[in-house]
Amino acid sequence: MPIRDFLRENVCSVKEKVDQDSSKITEMLIEDQERTVLFENVNGKKAAGNVFSTRKKVAAAMNIRPDSIVEHILSALESPCDVKEVKNPEFKQNSLKVDLMSLPIPKYYPEDGGRYISSGVIVAEYKGKKNVSFHRMMIMDKDRIAVRLVPRHLFTLYNEAKKDGKELNISICVGLQAEVLLAAAVSTDFGSDELMIASAMMKKGHGKPLEVGKCDNGLLVPSSSDYVFEGKITFETTKEGPFVDITGTYDIVRDQPVIKIEKMWSCKDPIFHLLLPGGNDHFLFMGLPREPVILKTVRQAVPRVKNVRLTEGGCCWLNGVVSIAKNKEGDGVNAILAAFSGHTSMKQVIVVDDDIDIFNDREVEWAMATRMQGDRIIKIPGAAGSSLDPSCDTTTWKVGYDATIPLNRDRKLYEKAKVAVRK
Repeated sequence: MPIRDFLRENVCSVKEKVDQDSSKITEMLIEDQERTVLFENVNGKKAAGNVFSTRKKVAAAMNIRPDSIVEHILSALESPCDVKEVKNPEFKQNSLKVDLMSLPIPKYYPEDGGRYISSGVIVAEYKGKKNVSFHRMMIMDKDRIAVRLVPRHLFTLYNEAKKDGKELNISICVGLQAEVLLAAAVSTDFGSDELMIASAMMKKGHGKPLEVGKCDNGLLVPSSSDYVFEGKITFETTKEGPFVDITGTYDIVRDQPVIKIEKMWSCKDPIFHLLLPGGNDHFLFMGLPREPVILKTVRQAVPRVKNVRLTEGGCCWLNGVVSIAKNKEGDGVNAILAAFSGHTSMKQVIVVDDDIDIFNDREVEWAMATRMQGDRIIKIPGAAGSSLDPSCDTTTWKVGYDATIPLNRDRKLYEKAKVAVRK
């Protein structure tokens, strides 16, 4: 569902005017990240943060159970679904004057390079190759944006267009369904259409495919987007950053391409989606799309895998938990190695039995405390790590904990006492 429909209940509404260049927005979002906050007057417009700040919220938006998110994404990756094009998309209800400075785009942290679009998804296509992906975007002035391009698919499309002497046509979408945000963050084959992955999740959760509408530049984008900006990634470059990344630390300043905005659209009553850098929303939309890959990889090594999770304490990127049902001794070790293979940025993983709730940190720690000894810790030195890890110096140590019950021991010795519940 569109985020404006998702904000009708259990929302903290801030009616007073909030300065987008002060720290007020960030302070209110950090204060209680489980609470969704609707700012009714940021530069005279509405904006909302902590929209998808828990697994429960993400699942509710997709009409599924929180513990089935990983399987839901995996199913969509394996069976994409066609989108449905509509003639009068919602995002074209208002044609706006091109003026990025008039929008409720905040400067999240004092040392940020400027105001940042942090929830923006860029849609692009060149020579039949499509891409839909997240990118942080720093506002330069009324119609120019500095965009961080990691060397992945959009970067490749941009360079292919550049070789042909062309600027790359793009559309930037803000205010999107959870399904589109998740699809924009998955790792797929180059040229795959991430909107079809989002459509498969929509169809399974809501019974209908993703509706898209055509921009004037010919690109198809989600119809229910609150804002859509049409433009080009130009040959111009500029300094982008500093910016607070997923670990809550500042990323470095880099020379990055500049986007020139040519048209701006919005739905009737738009709400600008604020994704707090280094906050829970940021964690989940980075980590959740990686979990299906980990699940699939571990299943190739250990047949009975219950679930996987990248933990919030590890920024949903660096630390993980996997629950399995062992068939033979050594399955825990194989699960550790497979998990690292499935997500190479992960530096620590804990493998537990399937009776442990991996979404409960206390249960996971209990399993480590009561079901393992230090000799079942696996250390892997000299591995390639994550560029987002400030402690990583060229290479990293990966550490795995096999907290599963040894098969040659009496399982009852490791299980918690239970009391029959009276009816």
